[in-house]
Amino acid sequence: MAIVQKSKIEFTIGLDENNIPEKLHWSADDGAVKNAEAKALLISVWDHKKKDTLKVDLWTKDMPVDEMKQFFHQTLVSMAATFETATNDEKMAATMRDFCDYFAEKLELKG
Repeated sequence: MAIVQKSKIEFTIGLDENNIPEKLHWSADDGAVKNAEAKALLISVWDHKKKDTLKVDLWTKDMPVDEMKQFFHQTLVSMAATFETATNDEKMAATMRDFCDYFAEKLELKG
């Protein structure tokens, strides 16, 4: 099967003298995003040969803790939806959403 089209997502990380992220920017050809600022990113890549997940978790040193908690909650909710779409396992997706509700409640996140 030939590749018909390519798309690129690019992350640029500005580091301080101790290699701590100070600035994060990203661009996506298909998403019409050009050098947009971000405060955190979580990237997971599945290595099918090793059957292992490779990941990069970065956040800027000025990322507020309350926003980090919200970021994690929203990521977990999104993962539940993606899991359901990818596996068609409605029961486990519902269980994941229950955990998301519990997570939000324990962190006292506003709806």
